[in-house]
Amino acid sequence: MSYESPIREALVTGGKTYSDVTRDILRPMENKASKSWWIGFIVSAIVLAIWIAATTWTMLEGIGAWGLNKTVGWAFDITNFVFWVGIGHAGTLISAVLLLFRQKWRMSINRSAEAMTIFAVICAASFILSHMGRPWVAYWPIPLPNAFGTLWVNFNSPLVWDVFAISTYFSVSLVFWYIGLIPDIATTRDRATGLRRFIYNFFSMGWNGSTRTWHRYEMISLILAGISTPLVLSVHSIVSMDFATSLVPGWHTTIFPPYFVAGAIFSGFGMVLTLLVVGRVVLKQEDYITMGHLDAMCRVVMLTGTMVGLAYITEFFVAAYSGVEYEQYAFINRATGPYWWSYWIMMTCNLIAPQVFWTKWARSTPWFIFVMSIVVNIGMWFERFVIIVTSLHRDFLPSSWTMYTPTITEFAILLGSFGLFFTLYFLFCRYLPTINMAEIKSIIPTHTHDDHSHNGGAHAHVETGDTAHGK
Repeated sequence: MSYESPIREALVTGGKTYSDVTRDILRPMENKASKSWWIGFIVSAIVLAIWIAATTWTMLEGIGAWGLNKTVGWAFDITNFVFWVGIGHAGTLISAVLLLFRQKWRMSINRSAEAMTIFAVICAASFILSHMGRPWVAYWPIPLPNAFGTLWVNFNSPLVWDVFAISTYFSVSLVFWYIGLIPDIATTRDRATGLRRFIYNFFSMGWNGSTRTWHRYEMISLILAGISTPLVLSVHSIVSMDFATSLVPGWHTTIFPPYFVAGAIFSGFGMVLTLLVVGRVVLKQEDYITMGHLDAMCRVVMLTGTMVGLAYITEFFVAAYSGVEYEQYAFINRATGPYWWSYWIMMTCNLIAPQVFWTKWARSTPWFIFVMSIVVNIGMWFERFVIIVTSLHRDFLPSSWTMYTPTITEFAILLGSFGLFFTLYFLFCRYLPTINMAEIKSIIPTHTHDDHSHNGGAHAHVETGDTAHGK
């Protein structure tokens, strides 16, 4: 009996056996680091050093080192925060939601997406700390009445609920990612020697591959997936309420929560495509991350991009229909005002560009998918910039109207955040399996192993034991 569908393409190509899967996925960890890995890691580390220098300067100088002013109090900092939180959404969606819906195409990409979530939330949190101006009192939003006497935080503020939502999201995502890693860490442990074996043995938590262990593993995975799924909707909905609960024209709208969630999934899948299109070639994983996986993700990008474009159009309609002159002016100003260029970059990258994925060629050409993934994330960064800056720079008092111009420090922090992200991601690729071996082995066609069993009983025994013991 075979698990291959007579209609859909195989999710793993190349006639892989269990031992092939183990060897291919662990090759980047067990062999010496490749030249391409060193180049990528060194470049990322240099950019990370820029982030450290710029952030340190901000802490010493204060946020006066940025281009903020009395009218535009939020700009690059909150733009980058919302951008990175959005990037982290695809990891939870791929891992949790698609697991609950039993979508097998997630199995090759969920590990990288989960890691991306962790690293993106770390980048987002760094912008919150720097925006505070006084990061040494960052614990103030935490409701600790024993520390503050009778002074509680303002639970009516969405900024406080941001702390709860994002910290919960990070914690659950981290546990979900680590639990999924345990069987593969055990596989690495059994093949390692010396200090590496000791370290991997510590993090494998005594995994022995027994039936009871697998049963508990699958049960906790489903429980965590059930907990994580509402977070996909809640986290960015709460982030959107930072804007929607205000009276600022352009922000005060009920469409923000679903609009932000769709945009987060859109940008998150864009970043997943950026990482996987390159990673599948550099790590030689084309047989595991196939064109079918890229095609499925391109379809999600096209769908969510269309939803985001619909939200843009709906915003204009609601502003026009409301009869509120301030709201109407805010949207006209976005399209024709001094920041018109950022608005049309946003519309081009987020609404028009993803429509090319209606064509089969666009969804099956890796270099084009890579370019489009970059375009998507450029567009989503500009979306956050447009929402924040164009809504603030002209407020209710014309006497307060002013322009915002970012400083070199802000550009350095933005660029450096990518250095932080990719440095962490390169370390992940070097020391942990980037593909879930245990799940991949469950979808390999059984006739592959039947063929091998006729060629030698000893080899067939190794293949079967490989699955049972997580090796």
